[in-house]
Amino acid sequence: MELKWLLYVTLLALGTLAVQAHDLDDDNDGDDVVDIEDDLDDGIEEAEESKPETSTPPPTPKVTYRAPVPTGEVYFVESFDKGTLDGWILSRAKKDDTDDEIAKYDGKWEVQDMKDTKLPGDKGLVMVTRAKHHAISSKLSKPFVFDTKPLIIQYEVNFQNGIECGGAYVKLLSKTPELSLDQFHDKTPYTIMFGPDKCGEDYKLHFIFRHKNPKTGKYEEKHAKRPDADLKTYFTDKKTHLYTLVLNPDNSFEILVDQTVVNSGNLLNDMSPPVNPPREIEDPNDQKPEDWDERPKIPDPDAVKPDDWDEDAPAKIADENAVKPEGWLDDEPEYVADPDAEKPEDWDEDMDGEWEAPQIANPKCETAPGCGTWQRPMIDNPNYKGKWKPPMIDNVNYQGIWKPRKIPNPDFFEDLEPFKMTPFSAVGLELWSMTSDIFFDNFIICTERAVADDWANDGWGLKKAADGAAEPGVVGQMMAAAEERPWLWVVYILTVALPVFLVVLFCCSGKKQPSAAEYKKTDAPQPDVMDEEKEEEKDKEDKEEEEEEEANEGKLGSDADIGSASQEEEEEDEEEDRKHASEEEETVNRSPRNRKPRKD
Repeated sequence: MELKWLLYVTLLALGTLAVQAHDLDDDNDGDDVVDIEDDLDDGIEEAEESKPETSTPPPTPKVTYRAPVPTGEVYFVESFDKGTLDGWILSRAKKDDTDDEIAKYDGKWEVQDMKDTKLPGDKGLVMVTRAKHHAISSKLSKPFVFDTKPLIIQYEVNFQNGIECGGAYVKLLSKTPELSLDQFHDKTPYTIMFGPDKCGEDYKLHFIFRHKNPKTGKYEEKHAKRPDADLKTYFTDKKTHLYTLVLNPDNSFEILVDQTVVNSGNLLNDMSPPVNPPREIEDPNDQKPEDWDERPKIPDPDAVKPDDWDEDAPAKIADENAVKPEGWLDDEPEYVADPDAEKPEDWDEDMDGEWEAPQIANPKCETAPGCGTWQRPMIDNPNYKGKWKPPMIDNVNYQGIWKPRKIPNPDFFEDLEPFKMTPFSAVGLELWSMTSDIFFDNFIICTERAVADDWANDGWGLKKAADGAAEPGVVGQMMAAAEERPWLWVVYILTVALPVFLVVLFCCSGKKQPSAAEYKKTDAPQPDVMDEEKEEEKDKEDKEEEEEEEANEGKLGSDADIGSASQEEEEEDEEEDRKHASEEEETVNRSPRNRKPRKD
């Protein structure tokens, strides 16, 4: 009974706490913007607060934003915080092999604040329109030449409306005399393409570079292997994510999302197709000889079909042991015309033919084992063997699977420094998307990892901290979810109450042991004293048993003497008994009562 009351009190307390937390969360719903000054370093200026009136709550503090500043040498930076597209060039080109109506790069770009931003003033480049070709580019401060320093490219993307089918990758446009940014299109030569791309359920994070064949001078795209990480969240959570590519002079590379490595490898080993072609290739002119035997097994030519092999025997035969069940209705059909059916009024026999009632299962067959003509069931034929085939044996003439011979690759080359790619002088976005409002921000191209990290902390890190401070805690998130789905309150209470109930059950349901005070009141021996007494009694019994065994062993030697003496004593006793009996008999005969009378 005490356990039940304890459980009731626990559930009541949990329910009360849940209601209080829900009320507290309702009181805080008006706080849409959070002051995160204590959590951010030099990222947010202190907001001005007006004096609240006694009858109204204090106004929500405003959060301002400070644009990031590069801390070292850079080739390109752009935070878009000026609010303009200065330095960016919109493409006026047309795509080849495309209808004129959709060939133009007429997609719209704007510099805007991000939707639902927690940092007013933090602007970015937004691809506003959907289902159009978009192209925009900007020059670097100086061309990037691949020599002894790494290449680091980093930028932010937010799929504000999610993404159905489209990309958000950047292209590093190769430095060529023909490069004209206002004619930037899909065929414009690039050195590296990097960034997220998605269509359907295929989530990609591209890293492609164009490698120049030193023998032919032609360029070929090399694709990095697909990352093992699950990329879906970056496309669907509507949060700002930081994409980073680090390319080192030793040909190693790293791809990071939100400063976490999701893919890495080496340009020589982890690209498809490989940078260097094979040394040997199969001779395209080599042909398989006509007598080449690739059969590892062949039918035994000496095998003969047995005389008793019957290829015509059926696989199934009627079961001759089967007996027709009793009550089988041979004369009743399985289906009969529906007696309740009526011909439709609009039935035209000239057009529709003679009307017939629809067939239904025969009601008489429901209680019978079956209706209609009974047939024996079919069973497997034990004599069935099928078509005879000779057994297979090893082919003594087997030569293996034929392959063309190898010859030196006439196009072979070996480039051990694929890092030394074509220099690039501009960065561009050439995209098509079925989703609008893709947000880009905080581009940087540099050679030092520390510079890129500082830029990320002052830009993306600020967004992350602001979003984290504005998000409700775990309790708040649970309350918000319960507001949309009230049944979650039951789940929450049971989730907490069940472990409590189990703990109480295991801790309090055992057999109650008497306390020391109760032993003192009754002068009853306590458990430890009783145990000691039992041990003493057991030791005493063991000792007595040992003494008794020793005494019995001592008497074993005199058992025979004792037996003979007792036999002599028994014989003497019997002799004495006989003497006493004869004396008593004589005494009886002498008594007057037993004498005969005398004759006078």
